Amino acid sequence: MSEFLLELFSEEIPARMQAKAADDLKRLVTGKLSEAGLKFDQADSYVTPRRLCLHIAGLDSEQPDFSEERRGPRADAPQKAIEGFLKGAGVTRKQVEIREEKKGTFLYAIIERKGRKTSDVLAEFLPDVIKNFPWPKSQRWGGKSLRWVRPLHSILCLMDGKVVNFDLGDGIKSGNQSKGHRFLAPEIFVVSSFADYKANLEAANVMLNPADRKALINAEAIKLAKDAGLNLLEDEGLLNEVVGLAEYPVVLMGDFDKEFLDVPQEALTSAMKKHQKYFSVVDKNGKLANKFIFVSNMKAEDNGAKIIDGNVRVLRARLADTKFFWDQDLKIKLEDRLPALDDIIFHAKLGTVGERVARLVELSGHIAGLIGADVDQAKRAAQLCKADLVSGMVGEFADLQGLMGKYYAKAQGESPEVANAIADHYSPKGPSDKCPSDLVSITVAISEKLDTLVCFFSIDEKPTGSKDPFALRRAALAVIRLIIENGLRVRLTRFIEYAYSMKVKYLGGTIDGYINPEYGGQVSKVTMEVLNFFADRLKVHLKEQGVRHDLITAVFVLGGEDDLVRLLARVAALQNFLTTNEGGNLLAGYKRAANILKAEEKKDGPVTGEATAGSLPEETELFARLGQVSVATEAAVEDEKFEEAMGNLATLRPSIDAFFDKVTVNSDDKDERQNRLRLLAQIRTTMNSVADFSKIEG
Repeated sequence: MSEFLLELFSEEIPARMQAKAADDLKRLVTGKLSEAGLKFDQADSYVTPRRLCLHIAGLDSEQPDFSEERRGPRADAPQKAIEGFLKGAGVTRKQVEIREEKKGTFLYAIIERKGRKTSDVLAEFLPDVIKNFPWPKSQRWGGKSLRWVRPLHSILCLMDGKVVNFDLGDGIKSGNQSKGHRFLAPEIFVVSSFADYKANLEAANVMLNPADRKALINAEAIKLAKDAGLNLLEDEGLLNEVVGLAEYPVVLMGDFDKEFLDVPQEALTSAMKKHQKYFSVVDKNGKLANKFIFVSNMKAEDNGAKIIDGNVRVLRARLADTKFFWDQDLKIKLEDRLPALDDIIFHAKLGTVGERVARLVELSGHIAGLIGADVDQAKRAAQLCKADLVSGMVGEFADLQGLMGKYYAKAQGESPEVANAIADHYSPKGPSDKCPSDLVSITVAISEKLDTLVCFFSIDEKPTGSKDPFALRRAALAVIRLIIENGLRVRLTRFIEYAYSMKVKYLGGTIDGYINPEYGGQVSKVTMEVLNFFADRLKVHLKEQGVRHDLITAVFVLGGEDDLVRLLARVAALQNFLTTNEGGNLLAGYKRAANILKAEEKKDGPVTGEATAGSLPEETELFARLGQVSVATEAAVEDEKFEEAMGNLATLRPSIDAFFDKVTVNSDDKDERQNRLRLLAQIRTTMNSVADFSKIEG
């Protein structure tokens, strides 16, 4: 078994591309090895700002011998067909066999190839892997033809200590040399194995493993903050990024003038993170301190004093710009910024942001009235929620939109409810983001997302496959969470329909394609499409909780059940019911009845009319039980006592079992047969009053 080592040494690789590049290198090389029939024990890839590395242990030293029998055309086939077969198989006419078979005489090629050395196989495919590496962006430099993310300087490629020779062109050949840290140890060193490679890198101030660099940076940053009596403001995304900025990370702390703390701390932390890749620190109360932590790629004799001083001066300028934006923005009220929104296009087919705000104001007022929020506050928050988009601060730091609007609203004397709703109206932004709980915030947040959904559905810009450019799936999941987590008892259909009417009112068009699927009257085609989209998203949302998708469907389609809180209670009761013996057996009985009805209705049309007691005791018993259970179940569903409704259905089981055991549905007597079909239809109707059992699998 052999060891393989590959290093691609270049100028600094962008941090955001490093992790994927390491995965891609491993995937591409190991994929080629597998195609060649070569096995290995373990493959590990590594990345630093200047190098991509792949180490494979336990690799076969050569391919196994290859033998294959391939059938070709008939022996009397046209010459061109035979020549094509011979060429594809890599054999001559003398090397093929002629075999008699039931369907004729055919040519057979016996292909035997001796396994090649693994080093030869590697030398053959590695140039293509490197030249066609899937960088998001690549470039050429000088007069060279190779496209790479940054100028590629050298290639280290060894198998069992020997160079795997190949020429990439542009003067770049594989070899056995590498370099250490750009400044601390730039000398060339020779490599004989992976262990030797790692030892040389460590001696040359390079930490090869990103996980090691990450652990070091995190531990040192926490320690520096703790030593100063502060806490590190943890940021996993920033940590992952700075890991890719230094081969030899040195964690240092600096400070900035306290006067900058007058600026909202989110703006300061955003400036430090976005522009400088600095970590923020906070006191025990979570308030921003006038210190920052950063990662240097240098080890200095003065313990980093000059490096810290340089970073302090750079940050001072950045924070001065941030404070300038804050001071200037405070001079203009949010409502005075509204006209500028008319100059921002929301979407080419959906008008301006100003028009969108007008829709949000009306929609928020409508929803507020339905959920018990303060209507005036909701409309005011909706009116101002997009105003900070034209502020200097949000122009510089787009991630602060909404949040800066909150600070500006507070500064101009808006109520806390309005200010908080401006900040919260984008929430929840993802599954880990907290849902707003204040009614005004909930109102504007739902309005913003419903407007997005109905507008893009109305212009046929729906998610397809993995593509969702307008984040409509996220918007739908956010609405679901806002409703469920806050226990809102609302009809989702009414929300959607009103949102669509606002789109038509402000952007023109007609509400066409009306259908009547029992959702409380007529609803538009767009509303139904959005509602079905919500049903799909609800299944995704509940999947992690172990809720079966078919149960969601069984309840969602039932008579327009779009009160999500009630729907979930119904689903929970149904799921519990089906786990019992009574539930499973009753479902089987339902499906038997439904299948008989389906077959008969296909021939003779729908079964209509009221059933009677019938002639047999089992008919009479089932008829009586259905009458009692139907009334009791309907009352339980009306009172939202879904467990009780399921219990009522369970009492049908003995009567249904006895009916199918003793009664012949397809009686020779026409009237008798019709009555028994009506009893089956009544079973279906009674059970479907709780859930559409036809949608349940099993």
